[in-house]
Amino acid sequence: MAMDVASETATDMDTMRLMEVLPHRYPFLMIDRLVDIIANVSATGIKNVTVNEPYFQGHFPGQPVMPGVLIIEAMAQTSAALVVHSMGPHAEGKLVYFMSIESARFRKPVVPGDRLNVHVTKERSRGNVWKFRAEAKVDGVVVAEATYSAMILDKE
Repeated sequence: MAMDVASETATDMDTMRLMEVLPHRYPFLMIDRLVDIIANVSATGIKNVTVNEPYFQGHFPGQPVMPGVLIIEAMAQTSAALVVHSMGPHAEGKLVYFMSIESARFRKPVVPGDRLNVHVTKERSRGNVWKFRAEAKVDGVVVAEATYSAMILDKE
């Protein structure tokens, strides 16, 4: 029996729970855990960046750096998990699509061994459109930030 996720007192999701609410799988699941969840408000995604990530083979050999677009994807997946959590079990299986990315800034490289903490905050939502502000940090230092909007849709 499905529980109303938004009313649960749990404040985090492990990888197995994330795979229930998100359609992403290895190698494209960009967050390992969701913590500090406040339904309809904010959450923090955690990505433990390891040297065996497939993108490090080519970005860049000898000096591996996590691609900025994948940091943005980690932001989007954190937001998508928050949206599904906030909407409850009837939202599981729905897809969350990017609509726009604004004000993306990359401050420092993210490298193997880093723990990326992606804090997202809902700025507003109207119908099935949500707008977020995100900051990605490593050791408390902002490495990237962006504002973006997304739309939640049923799978076709």
